[in-house]
Amino acid sequence: MTRLVLASSSPWRRQLLERLGLPFTWASPEIDEAPLPAEAPEALVHRLALSKASRLAETFSHHLIIGSDQVAVFEGEILGKPGSEAAARTQLLRFSGQRVRFLTGLALLDTAGARHWLGHDSYDVVFRHLEEGEIARYIAREQPLDCAGSFRMEGLGITLFERLEGDDPNSLIGLPLIRLCAMLREAGLDPLGPSTTLEGDQP
Repeated sequence: MTRLVLASSSPWRRQLLERLGLPFTWASPEIDEAPLPAEAPEALVHRLALSKASRLAETFSHHLIIGSDQVAVFEGEILGKPGSEAAARTQLLRFSGQRVRFLTGLALLDTAGARHWLGHDSYDVVFRHLEEGEIARYIAREQPLDCAGSFRMEGLGITLFERLEGDDPNSLIGLPLIRLCAMLREAGLDPLGPSTTLEGDQP
């Protein structure tokens, strides 16, 4: 029986999790993603990642639930999903020739053992100098309106960058797999173990 749950409707996060070869199911948690007054970016992504996992806890008892959330931080400002083409253009124009930090929060909630693991990864993106015309063409082609930073790393977003700096490029897509594997091992589910079932599962 599958006891691993991804608290996300993102197809990109599902594709990343599939790389581990573990059976899982997914569900979309509905939470308010607005930051609290004076909330630090690290605190925000921790809170949202754990909130997403916790929202599914009642439905998925005796499961390991993965929650993740990402924000962009530029000049001390937290930037979420643009939501519109105009906002995406504004974000990318601001990013032209600049360094932007992306924070991806990760939570693993063990609803059977009433315990959780929590952390985040940071990844820096240095944008090349962008012309307004190419920004408009990029947005028209990929419509990255639901992506923090207004680009899709898994698509043509790579054409906007000068360089990338960080430990796990998967975190930029939305799921830090290196950190997740460490959390799963602590929870008793090793992707390279002799079995892909959790302790207590029936074979």
